[in-house]
Amino acid sequence: MQALSGRTATVVHLTHNDLDAVGGDAIHRRKYGDVFTIWCSVGRFLANFDAVAGSPGRGDLLSISDLGYQQGAEQRLAKARSNGWRIEWRDHHRWKDEEIRAVEKKTSLLHVDVTTCATGIVARDLAPGDAVAEEIARVVCDYDLWKHEDPRSKMLGQVVMRKGWREYVRDNLARGTIIDEKIEGEYREIVREMERDIKRSLKHTTIIEDGRYRIAFAPLYGYPSETAHTIRDELDTDIEVIVSRDGRISIRSVPPVSHLIARGFGGGGHPNAAGGTFQFNLIDRILFLIIKRNRHYRRLADVAESIEG
Repeated sequence: MQALSGRTATVVHLTHNDLDAVGGDAIHRRKYGDVFTIWCSVGRFLANFDAVAGSPGRGDLLSISDLGYQQGAEQRLAKARSNGWRIEWRDHHRWKDEEIRAVEKKTSLLHVDVTTCATGIVARDLAPGDAVAEEIARVVCDYDLWKHEDPRSKMLGQVVMRKGWREYVRDNLARGTIIDEKIEGEYREIVREMERDIKRSLKHTTIIEDGRYRIAFAPLYGYPSETAHTIRDELDTDIEVIVSRDGRISIRSVPPVSHLIARGFGGGGHPNAAGGTFQFNLIDRILFLIIKRNRHYRRLADVAESIEG
């Protein structure tokens, strides 16, 4: 709050904390120069939005990107506007029509496009004709949309999740540098660690297959997306659920149902990649710790099978 109120930048960028957010922030900096960036998990979005909305806007721009609608956003938008903020919101998650209508009334701009990544939207809006911004968007969308056509995207997607690297990669991108020797060295270390962690997850994978889908459940030791991808390749699954020890889950699916499954577990996301939470009680935690499974596996499988399509 102190840093926010004492900012010199006239643009505040409230965004997620993955590669898509990093790419969007780099393009913001190419457009505006000095930007006050707030990296934000989905779970902390409303709390961080409260902090910004309650601060003096002074006519400055609050740019929100790569964060989807959450219930209560309208009240925070109204408060931010009354405190002098101009607000633009760009996102690529799925919104309901009524959510779009409600937010449009309280923003200067709302741009929702599920066909691309958030960086792609930011590039089109803020930097049309900027070849560097276009290249950033291509690389970021390759990773965020699971295209896996550009090896640089996987490298960046992993490196930005390591402590202290988000800003380094962001500043590189803003200057037009996609990959350098330092990033390559860090990625080699990540690969060694990732291969070890994925092997542990595979060892404890549980398969449920008594309906339309072959569903894998595996404990997370690191790198949820890559773990899910490896499980799909090696075990020929339709849906992969990677479970953290605190109950948080990452869902990946071949059929476009990840976001629908996630809604049943307090989350959301994209049709092929989403997240939610198993509400672990003490017994759930003990079972997951000892045998790497619990009652929520069956419940999620039932939710997946109940989805029409």
